[in-house]
Amino acid sequence: MNPDESDAKQAATSSKAWSSWQENLTLIAIALCLALLIRTFIAEPRYIPSDSMLPTLHTGDRLVVEKVSYRFHPPISGDIIVFQPPEELQKRGYPSDQAFIKRVIGVPGKILKVTNGKVYLDGEPLIEDYIAEPPNQPFPPVQVPEDKFFVMGDNRNDSNDSRYWGFLPRQNIIGRATFRFWPPDRIGFIEN
Repeated sequence: MNPDESDAKQAATSSKAWSSWQENLTLIAIALCLALLIRTFIAEPRYIPSDSMLPTLHTGDRLVVEKVSYRFHPPISGDIIVFQPPEELQKRGYPSDQAFIKRVIGVPGKILKVTNGKVYLDGEPLIEDYIAEPPNQPFPPVQVPEDKFFVMGDNRNDSNDSRYWGFLPRQNIIGRATFRFWPPDRIGFIEN
């Protein structure tokens, strides 16, 4: 083989290698863009850092939070939502990017109160078979304002929720908890 043939072969091999690298880099860039788009607009993973949602969610559970459905309809009572802290919590030192998770109890227009260990919505006691224990503190009647929600943790006596910092503005809601993917023995859809 003469030197010109060797150089041509080497150039062809080098060109194929570069083409392969370009293809792989393009695929990686597309995958990263898709992942970013999905996380921003469709769904994202979240970690449960506290016991405030016991017994429904445990510390260390990992969830998928879907972000699409609330573009078409507002949250309803019973939905478990993830949200950014409202202004009152930020004033108390919580960073604006820290996510909270609670259950929607009161929607706009509803009157809510807590008395004798029961939560009442428009004068009717809620059937709450998902809570850790009945709330041990009364809460006076309040009407939920337009575009706001009243949220509570399922672990009613160990939850920093609307009883302490007020109503949650709709614009703070990130999405709805839909699926637990960790730990393996508790994988499944989250019932709201």
